[in-house]
Amino acid sequence: MSLEPHQIDVIGYCAAFLTTIAFLPQAIWSWRTRDLSGISLGMYSLFTAGVGLWLVYGLIIEKWPLILANAMTFALALSILMLKLRHTATKQKKQK
Repeated sequence: MSLEPHQIDVIGYCAAFLTTIAFLPQAIWSWRTRDLSGISLGMYSLFTAGVGLWLVYGLIIEKWPLILANAMTFALALSILMLKLRHTATKQKKQK
């Protein structure tokens, strides 16, 4: 299969849009309810670090679909991770 560079970019932007938008309901739910009991701190830590590395990779190879998708997903994941860290710290203080 031979695709033109702009066709490859369209595929990348579509993938970026879909994977980022799929993450949005979890972020909205977490912000609104502050219910993070189902969120694994370890998993979100690893996930956020991985997305951050994908962002760095996209910047290095200068591919905008990777940069945009991972910048947005990194921001969403980091916000959930920060909420989880705050929630965990608050819960631990209450238990003491």
